Amino acid sequence: MVENKKNILTYTGLKQLEDELQQLKVVRRQEVAEKLKEARAQGDLSENAEYDAAKDEQRDIEARIEELENILKNAEVVVETEVDSDKINIGCIVKLFDFEFDEELEFSIVGSTEANSLKNKISNESPLGSALIGKKVGDVIKVETQMGEVEYKVLSISRQ
Repeated sequence: MVENKKNILTYTGLKQLEDELQQLKVVRRQEVAEKLKEARAQGDLSENAEYDAAKDEQRDIEARIEELENILKNAEVVVETEVDSDKINIGCIVKLFDFEFDEELEFSIVGSTEANSLKNKISNESPLGSALIGKKVGDVIKVETQMGEVEYKVLSISRQ
């Protein structure tokens, strides 16, 4: 038996996953059922591309529903208002100064389930995220990356 890992989520992340699950269960399942019904009405299923595509889509939706249900079943929500904004933790927005590129960066620290580098949401388990946890404004941290060691200074910490 695999032990289920706690999925640390912010309230916003929890709400997004719940909304996606609801959309899949209520809307998408019905859409695929209609596609399957229409494809079946065309007769011979052995060479029916629409039927095969709808079956694949149905399988993908059911797999995502199962994945979401498992994430939510093991969710641990971080209440942002209870986060100490003196120290970096999950649910914080952090402004950093990157010494190498002489620029300011801003990241939200989230659980690994919510991480999305395109939206500057970094996981508390990532090299940068784990180095930031517990740090305060003014702290300088060094993070080992594929490109070598990168140095940052914490400029500000705020709540999401």
